[in-house]
Amino acid sequence: MNLRGRNKVSPEFSMSSMTDIVFLLLVFFIITSSSVTPQALDLVLPSAGGKTQTQGKVTVSISKDGDFAVNTDKATEENLESKILEILDGTEKPTIMLRSDKDAAVSYSVKVMDIANRNKIQIVLAVKNK
Repeated sequence: MNLRGRNKVSPEFSMSSMTDIVFLLLVFFIITSSSVTPQALDLVLPSAGGKTQTQGKVTVSISKDGDFAVNTDKATEENLESKILEILDGTEKPTIMLRSDKDAAVSYSVKVMDIANRNKIQIVLAVKNK
């Protein structure tokens, strides 16, 4: 007499469906993470040992009190953009050399970076040689 059951359940577990789900989740997070990243400002930092050669350059200086100067002329926050654009009008590769005092608030530098970003102007941050 045979007492075995007719329905045999296999104790094995198939991992193929689990790997498909993990792969789809991985692809989803890779695709969505690149669209969440905010646009960064392009900053070109000069090396400490070399010298940067740029044409069509305007220098914006910021004091620790928040006073702006475009080349050698004093400027206010309201007319800063117009002065920069007036000097860089018609240049092929416009560049702003940003010289900021180490104790100046970052918001002043961000203001200049925002002007450069809106007008598609390259910006170079001036640093002191060690």
